[in-house]
Amino acid sequence: MNSKRLCLTLLSIFAMFIVPAARGQAQEKILRRFNDKHGWNGMYPSSALVFDSAGNLYGTVGQGGGGGRSCGGYGCGAVFQLSPGANGIWTERVISTFDGKNGQDPAASLVLDAAGNLYGTTNLGGNQACPFGCGTVFKLAPGAGGKWTRTLLHAFDGTDGYQTYAPLIFDSAGNLYGTTLGGGAYGGGTVFELTPGANGQWTESVLHSFNRQSGDGFNPYSGVIFDSAGNLYSTTANGGAYNRGTVFELTPGSNGQWTETLLYSFGSSRKDGSVPFAGLVFDDAGNLYGTGFNGGTHGYGAVFKMTPGANGQWAEKLLYSFGSSKPDAELPMANLIFDSAGNLYGTTLAGGVHNLSKCWSYGCGTVFKLFPEVDGNWTEQVLHSFGRRNDGYSTEVGVVLDTNGNLYGTTPDGGTWGVGTVYEITP
Repeated sequence: MNSKRLCLTLLSIFAMFIVPAARGQAQEKILRRFNDKHGWNGMYPSSALVFDSAGNLYGTVGQGGGGGRSCGGYGCGAVFQLSPGANGIWTERVISTFDGKNGQDPAASLVLDAAGNLYGTTNLGGNQACPFGCGTVFKLAPGAGGKWTRTLLHAFDGTDGYQTYAPLIFDSAGNLYGTTLGGGAYGGGTVFELTPGANGQWTESVLHSFNRQSGDGFNPYSGVIFDSAGNLYSTTANGGAYNRGTVFELTPGSNGQWTETLLYSFGSSRKDGSVPFAGLVFDDAGNLYGTGFNGGTHGYGAVFKMTPGANGQWAEKLLYSFGSSKPDAELPMANLIFDSAGNLYGTTLAGGVHNLSKCWSYGCGTVFKLFPEVDGNWTEQVLHSFGRRNDGYSTEVGVVLDTNGNLYGTTPDGGTWGVGTVYEITP
C-alpha cells in the first residue's frame, strides 16, 4: 500500500466533522505542484525533505518518474532534487527512477552521508517473495554532469522484514539502521542494521523481530534514533499492553545481541495518546517527544513527552491534545522537530480552517508550532491550514527547517493536478 492509499484508509477510520474558524497563520508558498498529465516528474510525494550543504532539497515520490510501465502506467516512483534559483524560483529534476525490480514506492525520507551520497528505502519492489516485492535499501552517488548512480544495498525477503515507511539513520561507524513494518520472525516487523564491507557489499542483521503474540509492540511505521550511549528508540503503531502502540528501547550487548525494553504502552485510558505512527525526537535534557495519531483529551491525537527516571522507568505526559477548539489541527502522523529556541513543529493529516469537499469534510491538514511556557505547559499555534485553491492537503510527513527559520514539506494530495506539492512556510 502506498502512502496515499494509507492516508485515505486512515481518514476513513477516524472521520470527524470540523467547524471552520481561524487562528494565527504564517505565509505559505508552493514551490512545486506535481503533474499527473504525464507523471514523468513524479506524483504523490511520500516523504519529508532533506537539505544538502548547497541548499538543494531532496525527496521521493511514490508513483511516476517514468521509470517503468509496470506500476500503474506512470512508473514506480522516483527521487527528485529541488534547487533554489533567482527570484525564489526552484527547479525540479528527477535524479533516479524505479522500475519494480530494483524497488517500488519509495515512501521514506532520504539521508545524506558526509560525501553527499543519498540513502533510502522502497516500500515495495525487489525480492518477489512478498506480493509486489518486499522492499529495498538503496544508495545514490552523485557523479559528473549531475548524473546519479544508484546501487541496491539490500532487498528484503520477508523473513528479515518487508515494507518500510521509515527513514534510515547512520551511527558513527557508518552503519545504517531502520525498521520494517511487517515480516521478521513473528510477522510484526523488524529493526535492522546494514554494515558496509570492504568490497562494497552491505551485510544485514536483524536486531529485533516484533512479536505480536507476546505483548510486544508491532508494526513500526517510524525510524529509530540514537541516544548518546548508543541505544535505539522508536515507536510501534500497534501492540503493547492495550494494543494501542508502544515506545521501545533497544540496548546493544557485548555479544552483538540487542535487548528490547518497552518504555510505555499507549491506551491506558481514553484520554491517553495512542497509535503513534511518528517517531521520536530528543531534547537536550534527554527527554523524548512524539505524537499519537489518535486519543488525547478530545480524541484527535496528541503530543507527548517521555521523561526518564532514576530507576530506569519513563513517565509519559501529554503536552497538547488536538481538537481543543474549532478548527484545531487534528490527526498527527509525522515526526516533530525542534528549533534552536526549543519550539516544536509538526504537521497533521486533518483539521485546520479550510473545510472543502475535496478534503472529505475533515479539514485539509495543518502545519503547527508548540511553544513551551514557563509553567511547563505548551501553547499551540496553527501556522498554516491547507486546502486553499491549488494548495496541497492531507500531509502525513513532517517539515524541515532552513537556517532562516523557514519550514519546508510535502503533501501527497492537492495542487493544481491533485497529485501533491512541495511547500515553504515563512514565519
